[in-house]
Amino acid sequence: MKTINGGSAVQGGYYLSKSAWEIFPIARDGQKLPGPVSEHYVKVNTATALMVMPVLGGLMVVFLPFIGLYLTAKTVVGGVTGVFHRSAKDLAATVTPGWAPGAAYMTGKATDAKKAEGGKVEDPKLAELAKEVDEKRKA
Repeated sequence: MKTINGGSAVQGGYYLSKSAWEIFPIARDGQKLPGPVSEHYVKVNTATALMVMPVLGGLMVVFLPFIGLYLTAKTVVGGVTGVFHRSAKDLAATVTPGWAPGAAYMTGKATDAKKAEGGKVEDPKLAELAKEVDEKRKA
């Protein structure tokens, strides 16, 4: 069977959409098929179209309740699992430590001398320079 893309100008007749399983009637020669170029159609003769249309309608009538039940169940299950997902996400946020492993914290650490004195740890050269400045200010 020859496949025709959507948007193509075709002869009059019936065309079956492969993806939507829908039959489109084309009244006049030169009319374009509906849908994008990625949509594929097959030309169907009139007798076949008249036999296929009731079958497609019957399938819809049979499966429509099941589709409704499926969508209802999916919505209910999605709502219930959504509650657990949100609560698990909140719990994970409270249990997560406040630090990031591998991150560099450049605050430094206090030396033992600084801890013992409870104050600043000075460099001996700076202490000597500070004494020299104090002596010159007094003089």
